[in-house]
Amino acid sequence: MQHAFPCGTLVLDFLGTRRARRNPEPREMLATTPLLDAWFVEAGMVDGAPGADDADLATAVELREAVYRLVTARIDGDELAADDVALVNRHAAGTPVTSTLDAGAVRRHGDVGQGLAALAHQAVEILGGPDGALLRECARPECTQVYLDTSRGHRREWCAMRTCGNRVKAQAYRARQKEAAEA
Repeated sequence: MQHAFPCGTLVLDFLGTRRARRNPEPREMLATTPLLDAWFVEAGMVDGAPGADDADLATAVELREAVYRLVTARIDGDELAADDVALVNRHAAGTPVTSTLDAGAVRRHGDVGQGLAALAHQAVEILGGPDGALLRECARPECTQVYLDTSRGHRREWCAMRTCGNRVKAQAYRARQKEAAEA
């Protein structure tokens, strides 16, 4: 698997394809068309690679960044940029990935545009609905993954406990051990 899906929400996991946004050189996980194809397959949106080309890749990155700016604005309580809203709405109006029943099994079909339409639709639902108030960004300084905080009390700090949460807790433990040894 080439991609991570820590959030349980595909559009927010899609935002995570640009990692460590606060670093001087963020890591781009959609650097090539095969990586974009792999993301759609690994996400379970389609059963086979949609056959992305360079234009599809540019469109996907453009949509991802627009959604990220909207999510960030929503988290910060800022006004949503009209251009980004228009771009997301344009994609959300498209035909999403289709599912068919084939010999008792679900088959998912679609091209990149259909995958992006499904992601944009999910972004619209989150940003415009009650889940928008649950948007958070991971508290680990090296991570900029966004997630929905559905925890009781809404005090979740990390995108995923098994990754960022464990790293932060292990780092804090090591610091306490070092401090105790020095004392």
